[in-house]
Amino acid sequence: MGTIFIAEYNYLWFLFLLCYLYQFIYLVLMLAFKRKKSKPTEEAPALHKFGIVIAARNEQTVIGALIDSIHSQGYPKELIKIFVVADNCDDRTAEIARGMGAEVFERNDKTKIGKGYALNFLFGHLISNDDDCDAYVLFDADNLAAPQFIPEMNKLYCNGYRVILGYRNSKNYASNWISAGCSLWFLRDSEYLNHPRMLMKTSCLVAGTGFLVSRQIIEDNGGWPYFSLTEDVEFTANMLLRGEKIGYCSGAVFFDEQPIGFKQSWTQRVRWSRGFYQVIGRYGGKLLKGAVVKHNFACFDMLMSIYPALLITLIYFIITVTRMSMDFIEAPSLAALIYSIKYFAPYIIFGYGLLYVIGLIPTVTEWGNIDARNSQKILYSFTFPVFMLTFIPIAVAALFKKVEWEPVKHTVDKKIEDMVKAKL
Repeated sequence: MGTIFIAEYNYLWFLFLLCYLYQFIYLVLMLAFKRKKSKPTEEAPALHKFGIVIAARNEQTVIGALIDSIHSQGYPKELIKIFVVADNCDDRTAEIARGMGAEVFERNDKTKIGKGYALNFLFGHLISNDDDCDAYVLFDADNLAAPQFIPEMNKLYCNGYRVILGYRNSKNYASNWISAGCSLWFLRDSEYLNHPRMLMKTSCLVAGTGFLVSRQIIEDNGGWPYFSLTEDVEFTANMLLRGEKIGYCSGAVFFDEQPIGFKQSWTQRVRWSRGFYQVIGRYGGKLLKGAVVKHNFACFDMLMSIYPALLITLIYFIITVTRMSMDFIEAPSLAALIYSIKYFAPYIIFGYGLLYVIGLIPTVTEWGNIDARNSQKILYSFTFPVFMLTFIPIAVAALFKKVEWEPVKHTVDKKIEDMVKAKL
């Protein structure tokens, strides 16, 4: 019986590696690119008008620092407008934002909860009032934008991209292994997934915050009609199916706050996983058709990014539990339980090693961009695989747990000056 289970583990690992083999090409391409001396980017041929869109729910602690970082952009101030939707707030978020020059829209709706509904509410007002911005940049209230964020976005927008992602760094990498794990994952997502996609002239994938969307897309959509638990992933799927090529701008740096407590991180990632299931159910068939019938690599890339890892994780979990249960039933003792572990322990060790390498590469290449002590960078490269392996029970919990959108409490009160000084 053990041989059968080992064979199934081998098949799973082979399938997993096969699904993600193309990302090895991304890795090689990006490592080769980083060895070259970067060329200075050309000046933008035109200056566009941008609206900064911030969805905030009880964010009085952090929203002022974000707005300050927008005011500090190296870009004409008359070409930047700030819009805040104070979504079901019962603190001073609206008051602070309004006092700092933002146009604030207050929303109170206890039935339609979630960022997607808040954004749709805000964009509805902007469209109906004929706002004159050329494009909008979506931020979460806990973000900070580096001084060249908008100038760099403007350059790429001038090249014809209508959806553009920024380089996602962290405000609190060094807080603990949980914040470091999530931060490192987003650094990899930026530089080893989206950057090589950009170099290969395929489409990138939106990840939550710090991205630009043209006004025309918002108007064509009639607002922001994405209400799943991962509205960013739903938006990406919709854009790819419509043939939109999403760009990535490595020079548009912004900083994001990551959860520190495991419970908060668990809740957030369960929502992400459940949101992935929703998107797979709604768009999976269309993305598969786009990949197979229309030979759209971006559709294939997105399917691989959200589907195999979840599916294989679930199958792996089921096989492991089944194996351990059968051994325990045959010989109900602690010794039998320990004996059964030897069948899957090597695969956990191999998985740890693979995840360590995945985390080590961006740790080394982005070393100077990570705001942490050298000892912490080294330590958290070892805890990164543990953080990622916790996705196994999370993927299972997301199948059965009732998941609703919940706000994430932000407490890291840093200013953009703090982050910029950390890089000097």
